[in-house]
Amino acid sequence: MLPGVGQTVRLSPGVVEVEGPRIVAVTEGDIPDRADLGGPGCVICPGFIDAHVHLPQFSVIGRHGLGLLDWLKHHVFPAELTWADPVRAQAHSRATIQRMLGVGTTGFAAYATVHAEGALAALRAAEALGVRAWIGQVLMDQNAPEPMLRPADQLLAETAGLIEAYPPSRDEPLNRVSAAVTPRFAPTCSAELLRGAGELAQAHGCLVQTHLSETQDECRWVAELFDVDRYLDVYREAGLVTGMSVFGHGIYLDAADRVTLDQAGAAVAHCPTANRFLMSGRLDWTDFAGQPMALGSDIGAGYEVAMPRVARAMLENASELRINHPQRPLETLPSAAHAWWQITAGNAAALCWTDCGAISPGMGADLLVLRPIGVSGMNGDQLDLASLLWGWDDRWLEVVMLAGQV
Repeated sequence: MLPGVGQTVRLSPGVVEVEGPRIVAVTEGDIPDRADLGGPGCVICPGFIDAHVHLPQFSVIGRHGLGLLDWLKHHVFPAELTWADPVRAQAHSRATIQRMLGVGTTGFAAYATVHAEGALAALRAAEALGVRAWIGQVLMDQNAPEPMLRPADQLLAETAGLIEAYPPSRDEPLNRVSAAVTPRFAPTCSAELLRGAGELAQAHGCLVQTHLSETQDECRWVAELFDVDRYLDVYREAGLVTGMSVFGHGIYLDAADRVTLDQAGAAVAHCPTANRFLMSGRLDWTDFAGQPMALGSDIGAGYEVAMPRVARAMLENASELRINHPQRPLETLPSAAHAWWQITAGNAAALCWTDCGAISPGMGADLLVLRPIGVSGMNGDQLDLASLLWGWDDRWLEVVMLAGQV
């Protein structure tokens, strides 16, 4: 599964050669009868990348029937409080990351909790397992349960310490885990905390991850708290809208907001399963044509861990929107080839990783070997990317390789 033209991938027979942590050669053509891994009937794919996930929230998957703000209050905040124990946080992180690896996710951008020691435990767990990751201590100093709040200066100092321990990778394959700057979302952050977060991110070149315009209630709340007309201005004025920013959701943005994000090079992480689960709304993919985009599972509002299933939900969301806008050409729908690109090279680009997400010489060897069973095209015919996506089965995953290590 190789890079295609533009934002797509293509399938081609061939061989991938790996030495150390990197791909050293890709030869297209006949498939040999024998290979160290894979062989006839297999597909070699870049490892999947999840651009928006909450490590502590795997334990609350399926808590259905509430909107975002009530769901946070009744389910998420109690679950995140358990990370006050760093031993528990590390065990939970390890089990969660192993679950993600089990469905082919080799890289991700994740939220931890407000607990600095819990976030450090998550960073250490990711490092020990060899994945590529941005992980951030969640920043909150208002409008959340008292045990989860910290003074702004304390949070900024703690996150600075995490960045010192896990600085941005700078494409060094042996330094694969980095701390991100992670305000939860504007309602739980004072203006002081947001400004400090922006200064911290820009000083160290860190990824910024937060939430933006996920629900209409949230948008109204932000307008009241900050006395602004535009939610995005809260982040922009704090210096948090940059080419290294990933904003979860972005459902209720208008054309001016999208221009601001595009000019900054900031990405919106579309989370289709979570948006459906919390009844938040639907992001209209066509509004973001040509702009940086990402795709996230958003566990635990999201309920699909495997990124091909999240990508499939992206296509379903686009198809459902077209029902309400039948005048739109079918060509505006994202294709299966684009979906595969999005969960590999596309998400890598959104997370500012330049050496993963694609199969080409010099790229990091984060690879999957799939053995599709029961998919049309595996009997010598042309294999179809759409059949692979819509027929995805987690049991196809035969091998996970991280930096050249199986």
